[in-house]
Amino acid sequence: MAGANQTCIFCQILHDPNSTTRLLHTDEKVVAFQDIKPAARRHYLVIPKEHIPTVRDLQRRDEDYSLVSHMLSVGQELLQKDAPQTIHRFGFHQPPFNSVDHLHLHCFALPFMPRWKVVKYMSLGPFGGFIEAQKLLEKIRPLPSKV
Repeated sequence: MAGANQTCIFCQILHDPNSTTRLLHTDEKVVAFQDIKPAARRHYLVIPKEHIPTVRDLQRRDEDYSLVSHMLSVGQELLQKDAPQTIHRFGFHQPPFNSVDHLHLHCFALPFMPRWKVVKYMSLGPFGGFIEAQKLLEKIRPLPSKV
């Protein structure tokens, strides 16, 4: 498992040929699958094939911005296809609130089920919590190069 963390459940899903997880999408950069404990009508995860522990490991560089943009695009396509008439929400947990140390985008077709699950996916401002995908993209957008 080159580039993988052998104790990471998501790396195991990616690299174990006997995994029973049904992939909804796969390409050269990411895979997507249903969350094992869905918190909404539709709840998918999009993960990079490369093991990146958390949003804190992302920087203001083209490759990180491109990866997160691609993850969001995949999530949007999946939900538009599977739940086109619902409100969609996309974001990441920030440490220490992430349950798996492998970057993963939560893709929701709302409403949350049960309703109290919304609490698990709220921003806690300077304390972290959940960060919307667009807000993360703003934070890691590469700065214009000075010529």
